[in-house]
Amino acid sequence: MARLVDVIEMMIKDMLDENNGSATISRSSLAEKANCVPSQITYVLSTRFSTGNGYIVESRRGGGGQITITRVEPVSKRDYIKSVIESVDNDLTQEQARTLLTNTIACGAISAREGTSVMAAVSDRALAKIDSDIRSVVRADIFKNIMLALMLD
Repeated sequence: MARLVDVIEMMIKDMLDENNGSATISRSSLAEKANCVPSQITYVLSTRFSTGNGYIVESRRGGGGQITITRVEPVSKRDYIKSVIESVDNDLTQEQARTLLTNTIACGAISAREGTSVMAAVSDRALAKIDSDIRSVVRADIFKNIMLALMLD
């Protein structure tokens, strides 16, 4: 049986498909259809419909909590990886790296095998001998350089 978040995600994606990639929904009415609380809709929107996943979500105050979701046209793999590199500041946690790689794999900019390799290189385990004070800075540098190499490939 599918998990509730998967069901909600499919409901929203179906709405987007029916409306040429853009849909305005009411959080409460969607929660009613999915037989859940509105906060679960918020959770799905923030985890499955982020900019990194190729969506723009605009919340409107009043009017029953309406939300407009728009599917963004995909960019080239090179441009996507470039935007990922530019989004990394001077430091990067292991969890942030994992999220960026998951999204980059999901949009098809890199393969799952490449993502696994990058994650292995920037994991806490691989960087265990580096002082914890600078580990996230070193991780960011390694991450950016590997992604740059993948972008140029």
